[in-house]
Amino acid sequence: MNNYELFKALHYQDTPLLLGNVWNVASARILEDNGISALGTSSSAIADTLGYEDGEQIPFSELLFVIGKIARHVKAPLSADIERGYSDDPAVVVKHIEQLHDIGIVGINLEDAVNRIIQPVEEFRRKLGFIRNELARKNIPLFINARTDTYLLKVPDALNETLLRIKAYEEAGADSIFVPFVRDLSDIRQITAATALPVNVLSMPELPSFNALGEAGVKRISMGGSVYRSLNDHLKKVVYDIGVAGSFAGIFPS
Repeated sequence: MNNYELFKALHYQDTPLLLGNVWNVASARILEDNGISALGTSSSAIADTLGYEDGEQIPFSELLFVIGKIARHVKAPLSADIERGYSDDPAVVVKHIEQLHDIGIVGINLEDAVNRIIQPVEEFRRKLGFIRNELARKNIPLFINARTDTYLLKVPDALNETLLRIKAYEEAGADSIFVPFVRDLSDIRQITAATALPVNVLSMPELPSFNALGEAGVKRISMGGSVYRSLNDHLKKVVYDIGVAGSFAGIFPS
């Protein structure tokens, strides 16, 4: 079983796949060494480490360089968060995906919002369908996690809008559906019941437990940028404590 086949199979386990989102080689190695079976890049964390704002402000060439470094140093399946593809032209998005596939990436996240405005469902369905058809034509196996920002952007009647988009994205060739910021178990159950595809949720405050999410039909739980932000908060405390103590003693094992 190759890494693409393994990654796909991990979405059909009895328990949800915990996807470890990483931003550099060190974070990827730590997560892999601690039993995380599949990894995904965090676009926001990578951008922040390089001094860019989130939202495709980082040039794709720099993103590709970082992802390539990570891919060369891990054995676990690695998926890439490419936001909306780093181009308005679907043909260019396909070229970006080909470059990622060439360095060993087995999956992508592709989202349906632009500048915090959700695209019309038919527009994103056409884009997704074009990408899927082109990848099939080029014989490139790739796991597409179609992300809808209905809950993140607080779209009116978010549940029904999500259900509408799930159907369209499934028909267009998505392999899974990512609904960040959904946290109500009743909504989650209706979303998972509406599709045969694996449903992915995101780490956030008030997210139900992994057991509860599994019982509700969730198949993938992403860390997103939460671990990265938590580490930065810890770093702030470490630096503060060094200043208060006037010593580095506190950062070394006793």
